[in-house]
Amino acid sequence: MPCTFTPGPIPGLVIIQPRVFADDRGWFMESYKKSEFIDHGISEDFVQDNHSRSIRGVLRGLHFQRSPHAQGKLVRCLDGRVWDVAVDLRRGSPTFGRYHGIELSPENSTMFYIPPGFAHGFITLSEHAEFVYKCTEEYAPESDGGVRWDDPDLALPWPLDQPLVSPKDSQLPFLADLGKDFAL
Repeated sequence: MPCTFTPGPIPGLVIIQPRVFADDRGWFMESYKKSEFIDHGISEDFVQDNHSRSIRGVLRGLHFQRSPHAQGKLVRCLDGRVWDVAVDLRRGSPTFGRYHGIELSPENSTMFYIPPGFAHGFITLSEHAEFVYKCTEEYAPESDGGVRWDDPDLALPWPLDQPLVSPKDSQLPFLADLGKDFAL
C-alpha cells in the first residue's frame, strides 16, 4: 500500500503519509491514487489544483467556500515548510470551532485532507514555501468566505509572530460575526 491514512483528531480530517521509494538516484512516491483514497473514505472528485509560493511569515487564510460550492482540499508542501491548519465550521458538529494544525514539508512528505465544512489556512515557516492543493470544487467567488486568522475565540497558536497577511484576509470577519444561520 503506497500511503498510510490516519484519521485526524477531528472527524473528517485525514493525515496521509505516502510511501517514498528512495535510492541513490532520488525518490518516487504516489501522491494521489483515486482507488486508494476511495478505499479510505475520501471519495470526492478533485476538480481544481492550486499552487502558491510564499515567503517566510506569509499567512494565507482562514478560507472556505459556502454551499453549494463547499471545497474539500488535499494539501501538501513541495518546497520549504508550512504550518497548516483546519478549523471545523460545520454547524451542529461536536467539534465546531476546534482546529488541528500540522507541519508539512517535503522532508516529511505528509499530506493533509480537509473535507468540506472546514476553514483552511497556513503560514510559511521557511524562507519560502511552495504549497499545492487539490480541491473538490472549483473556485466560486459568490461562495468565497473566511474567518480572521487572529480570532480570539479560535485562539490559534500560529508559530510565528506578526505574520504577513493580505488586506483581504486582515478584514475577514470573526467567527462570532458570521451569525447563527451561517452554514457551510
